[in-house]
Amino acid sequence: MSYVDEVIESVVAKNPAEPEFHQAVKEVLESLRVVIEANEEKYRKDALLERLVTPERQILFRVPWVDDKGQVQVNNGFRVQFNSAIGPYKGGLRLHPSVNLGIIKFLGFEQIFKNSLTGLPIGGGKGGSDFDPKGKSDREIMAFCQSFITELYKYIGADTDVPAGDIGTGAREIGYMYGQYKRLTGLYEGVLTGKGLSYGGSLARTEATGYGLLYLTEEMLKCNGKDIAGKTVAVSGAGNVAIYAIQKAEQLGAKVVTCSDSTGWIYDPEGIDVALLQEVKEVKRARLTEYAAARPSAQYHEKKNGEHGVWTVKCDVALPCATQNELDLEDAKQLVANGVFAVAEGANMPTTMEATEYFQKNGVLFCPGKASNAGGVATSALEMTQNSERLSWTFDEVNEKLEQIMINIYHNIDDAAKRYGMEGNYVAGANIAGFEKVANAMLAQGVC
Repeated sequence: MSYVDEVIESVVAKNPAEPEFHQAVKEVLESLRVVIEANEEKYRKDALLERLVTPERQILFRVPWVDDKGQVQVNNGFRVQFNSAIGPYKGGLRLHPSVNLGIIKFLGFEQIFKNSLTGLPIGGGKGGSDFDPKGKSDREIMAFCQSFITELYKYIGADTDVPAGDIGTGAREIGYMYGQYKRLTGLYEGVLTGKGLSYGGSLARTEATGYGLLYLTEEMLKCNGKDIAGKTVAVSGAGNVAIYAIQKAEQLGAKVVTCSDSTGWIYDPEGIDVALLQEVKEVKRARLTEYAAARPSAQYHEKKNGEHGVWTVKCDVALPCATQNELDLEDAKQLVANGVFAVAEGANMPTTMEATEYFQKNGVLFCPGKASNAGGVATSALEMTQNSERLSWTFDEVNEKLEQIMINIYHNIDDAAKRYGMEGNYVAGANIAGFEKVANAMLAQGVC
């Protein structure tokens, strides 16, 4: 049995009931097979892959807090510090009822390669809780966040582990967490990113993941003889990533015709009104039904039987920006039949392996999330730099750095794919480029 197959088999055996983690490891290692087999003897002797797929540290803890009725609630907290070979652990905190250890491990594992691709000195980590911020008062959210950080603060720091926002963790939550960290440690340092501008946050951080997605997509299309201007784009999600991906796509001359949330989706043939979408989602924190009610051209469709209706709409470019495994094989077939020629992931692993393979077999340009959505963590690292220097850059300065990082990521993954005879396979290119840097650092640092 090959070294790759041995490690995949071992991961499944040692990490039962964690399908998302199994999927991420398999996808990465399969695409790295050509690199690993070229160095199999050395990597096996150093157990490099075993070390790569095993987190350096997993922290699991309870989060007790009191709701507005005086009832004590208990949630599960997680922080997986996966790999620090190239820098302090860096990755978001996801607050969502679906969060479990397997999902956090999959996200943390992906984060290793994503962070490596940015070219910045940050390692891979991820955390979160099965707490659901929806429907909670500000006071309840503060109570949860303070309790969460009261346990987590022992394991994080500006040079150790720098968490950030993610699904369910926005500026409000980061503020409460930062305040409690400062209160417990007496330190005013860049320990969390996604902070408010008044206390060390970075301009362009809110927009970074969505904008970065479009900067890379634009470069990918340009290098393949296409232009994003005038193209029809389908986007899933209506959170931070989706909103700013829609905004930047429209700034670049594309027409975005869809968005979605957990209960339904919008088709707007005149193009999504970003200002209205921001009002509904960021100000009112309401459902997309309110968007449809205020926009005559918009058609609202309720989600039924787990279908992903946004992918039934005819488009040139698809940008899945909602959650993992939201675009499956049937969706991929529908998109290809409707003439899609490019798919770039705004969320983490939103496309199933079967769908990814179908896109690749049918000549669709496909860029995985660890490359295309790296703009968020790249700008978080830029926020860390500003905090360390006690400086604050302008929006344009940050945005320019972000655009250059995303363009560099595209060319790095393109070059890596070409180097191993897999031109156009950006999944393999992203994994190879991210892996090589981390592997070299791990080997240089000895057995640790």
